[in-house]
Amino acid sequence: MRVPLSWLREYVDLPATETGRDVQAKLISAGLEVETVEHLGADLKGPLVVGQVLTVEELEGFKKPIRFCTVDVGRANGTGEPQEIVCGARNFAVGDKVVVVLPGATLPGGFSISARKTYGKVSHGMICSSDELGMGDDGTHGIIVLPPETEVGKDAVELLELVDEVLDIAVTANRGDCLSIRGVARETAIAYGLPLRDPALLDVPGPNAFGYPVKVSDPAGCDRFTARTVTGLSPEARSPIWLQRRLQKVGMRPISLAVDVTNYVMMELGQPLHAYDRHQVQGTIGVRRAQEGEKIVTLDGVERKLHAEDLVITDDRGPIGLAGVMGGADTEIADHDVSAEGGAATTDVVIEAAHFDQVSIARTARRHKLSSEASRRFERGVDPQAAAAAAQRTVDLLVLLAGGTAEAGVTEVVAPSAPHTITMASDHPDKVAGVAYGRETVVRRLQEVGCDVYGQDELIVTVPSWRPDLTDPNDLAEEVIRLEGYENLPSTLPRPPAGRGLTGRQRLHRRIGRALAGAGYVEAPNYPFVSEQVFDQLGLDAEDPARRVVKLVNPLSDEEPALRTSLLPGLLAALRRNDGRGSHDLALFETGLVFQPRDTAKVAADLSVDRRPSTDDIAALNAALPDQPRHVAVVMAGAREQAGWWGKGRPADWADAVEAARTVACEAGAELGIRKGQYGPWHPGRCAELTATVDGAERVVGHAGELHPRVLKALGLPGRACAMELDLDVLERIGDTVPQAPSISTFPVATQDVALVVDAFVPAADVEAALREGAGELLESIRLFDVYENAEQLGEGRKSLAYALRFRADDRTLTVDEASAAREAAVALATDRTGAVLRG
Repeated sequence: MRVPLSWLREYVDLPATETGRDVQAKLISAGLEVETVEHLGADLKGPLVVGQVLTVEELEGFKKPIRFCTVDVGRANGTGEPQEIVCGARNFAVGDKVVVVLPGATLPGGFSISARKTYGKVSHGMICSSDELGMGDDGTHGIIVLPPETEVGKDAVELLELVDEVLDIAVTANRGDCLSIRGVARETAIAYGLPLRDPALLDVPGPNAFGYPVKVSDPAGCDRFTARTVTGLSPEARSPIWLQRRLQKVGMRPISLAVDVTNYVMMELGQPLHAYDRHQVQGTIGVRRAQEGEKIVTLDGVERKLHAEDLVITDDRGPIGLAGVMGGADTEIADHDVSAEGGAATTDVVIEAAHFDQVSIARTARRHKLSSEASRRFERGVDPQAAAAAAQRTVDLLVLLAGGTAEAGVTEVVAPSAPHTITMASDHPDKVAGVAYGRETVVRRLQEVGCDVYGQDELIVTVPSWRPDLTDPNDLAEEVIRLEGYENLPSTLPRPPAGRGLTGRQRLHRRIGRALAGAGYVEAPNYPFVSEQVFDQLGLDAEDPARRVVKLVNPLSDEEPALRTSLLPGLLAALRRNDGRGSHDLALFETGLVFQPRDTAKVAADLSVDRRPSTDDIAALNAALPDQPRHVAVVMAGAREQAGWWGKGRPADWADAVEAARTVACEAGAELGIRKGQYGPWHPGRCAELTATVDGAERVVGHAGELHPRVLKALGLPGRACAMELDLDVLERIGDTVPQAPSISTFPVATQDVALVVDAFVPAADVEAALREGAGELLESIRLFDVYENAEQLGEGRKSLAYALRFRADDRTLTVDEASAAREAAVALATDRTGAVLRG
C-alpha cells in the first residue's frame, strides 16, 4: 500500500517538521512493515510552469513528425514573449494548456534543460509528459494537457503536487484495514497520540423504498449491499488534477471521472466500489452463486467460464460482474472519449458498495487467476460498516465534480449480525509478554484501536468492525504489546529441561554443513518443486527411477507441479542465476529432502480436528506419504582456487566434486567407495560412482564429477561445471559418529613405493583395493601419487599407477625383509586380480 504523506496529513495533524522517515520509524515501531519512503520530486528544480500553445508548425523532411511551437508562459521567462519549443508529441493542439519546463531547470533523473538547436530550430525548453516529470502513467502516453481554466504562468510543481513523500507499506494478510489511507491514518494517530479525523464519519441517509431494486440470494456470501444512483453526469467532466495525482501516487492510473472517483474512495476508505452504467443495467441487481457453465466478459475483455462457487452480480440478463473481483464489460462506464467517437457517454450511474465473504472472493480470484485491488481488500477483510459511508462519499464527489444529481433513493440490504465480543482476563497481555502492563494500559490501548471495553478483572471487549482479524484473547494481547513497543519486551532465553537438545541426525546435518562451508561452499536452499522437463535436460534415461515423481494437486506454479527427486535441478538453477549476475566462481551446497513415490499409493484419511490424532492415525498418515530421504549435493563452476600474488589459480574439476563427497563421508563416519561410473547428467569419462557397504552388500549412494556438455547447454550453465549428490540417510545409517582417537605408535614407519602398469581401462580403485588386501595387517596407509601414460614406453592402451605404501607394527620396528615381503604380497594380489605388472 502506497501512502502519500500529503494525503495522510489530511486526517492526522502531524507536526510540520515530521518527515516521511520519521513517520516510517513510528509505524515500524507499531508493527507495520514500511519498506521504503519514496521522495517524489527530490531532484526536481524549476522553472516549471503552465503554458498555452499559440502556434504549431509542422516540420518536414524528418523521419518522425516534429512540431515547432510557440507557447505563452506569461512572465515566467522574464520577458513575457512566447517561448519557442520543438516537440515531437501530437496529442495537443493550438489553445491547449500544457506544462513547460524552461532553460535552467532540472527534471527527475538529473536531466538538465537548456536552450539547444535541434531539427534546424532552437528549442528554448520542453513541453512535458507525465513520465518526464516522474508522475507515472496517466494513460495518454503523450504530453500533459491541463484543463482550459488553468492559469497561464502558474507554478506547475505546486499545481501537479510533484514534491511529496510516499510510504510503501507491505501489508500483511491479517491487516486488511491498512489497505487504505483511513487505516494507515488510524495507526499513525495512535503512534503519535494524536486525534484522527475519520473520513468515514459522514451524514448518510437511511435506506428507503425508492432506491434501485436489489435482491441478495446468498446472504452468507454478501451480508451487506448498498446501492445509490447519481444522474445527470456531465459527459465532458474530467477528473481534477488533485484527484489524478493522488491516484498516481498510490500506484493507480487515472481512467475516467466516474471510475477515478470509485478508485479514490476505495483507496481512501478501503471499501471497494463499482459503478454501473444505469442505462446498461436491465432490471433488478442481484447477488447469487453462478450456475455451472455460465459465462461473463470481464472489464479486461476476457470471456470467463464461471464455477458454481463463484459469487456474481446479475441483472435480468444474467451475470454482469464477478462479485468483489471485477465488473463486467456489458455495464462498463463510457467516458467522454467514447462520446467523441459517436458513442453515448455515461450520464447516469448506479453505485455499488457491498461486503462479500473473504474466502469466497479469495477462491474466485485464484480460480480465475484474476487479482484486483478490490479482491486484495476483500480477501484480507473489509469494514462492513464502511459501505454506506463509501457510497455517500462517492455520490458527493460525483455531484461536486461532474455536476450530477443524487437521487433520493437509498438501497441497503443487510443480513442481521451481532458485533464480535471477546472475554479476556485483564492481566492476559502481561502473561503473554512477561511485562506488567496493568489494567489501565491494557484498556487504553484496546480503546485506541477502536475496541469497547467493559469489566474489571475480566474484560469484555467488543472489537471494531474494521478489525476482523481480532478473534481471541491472544489477538488482543498482541495489540497491546505492539502498541507498547516490541522493542520494550525483555529478552529472556527459555530454559530447556536437562537432556534435551538436537538429535543425532540434526547434529550430523549441522556438522556436514559446517564442513562444506569450511571447504568454501555456500549453502543455497531451494524450493522442492520441479518441472518434469528438467529430467530431459539432465539426460536421464526414460526408465530412470528419478523420473517417477509425486505431483501436487495445487502447485504454486503450473510449470513446476512435481516434488523433486534430486537436489541438482534447484542447485543448478541457482548456479545459472548467480553466474548470469556476474558471480562466475561459484561453489554451492544444499542438504534437503527428496521425494520418492511408493510402489503402492495410499490415500491419507481425513483426521478429526476435535482431538489429538492417535498413534495409529499418525502411522497411517505417514504410510500414505512418499519416501523422503535426505540428500546432500554440491555444484561448482569457475575457479576453485583464486589466482594472486601467491601464484596461479586452479579451476574447479571433477576431483573437487569427489573430494566434497569424501568430506561428507568423513563427517558421517562412513567409508565411501569411489570408482568409475556413468549416470545421467555426468560426463561419462569424468564421473565417479560413490558406493557404500550396507548390510554386507555394496550399494550405489551417489555420483560425483563433471557435468555432460549437453546438460550444460540445455540448462545454460557455465563450461566445465561439476556436481556431486549423495544419499545422506544411507551414510548416517552405516556411519559411526563416535570420535575415534588417532593411533600413535612409538615405532618408525617403513615406506615402500610401487609402480604398476595396467590396462588403461582398469580403475585405480581396483588396483588400490588389491594392494590393500594383499599387504595385510602391517599396511598403515596407501596413497596414489602418480599416474603416467606414454605409449612409447608403456605400450598402447597402458598406464602406470605409482603408490606409496606405509607399513608399521604396533609392537616392534619392522625389518626391511618384513616390509618388502608385505609389498611383494600386495603386488602379487594386484597382479592376479588386475593383470598389473611392475614397471621397469
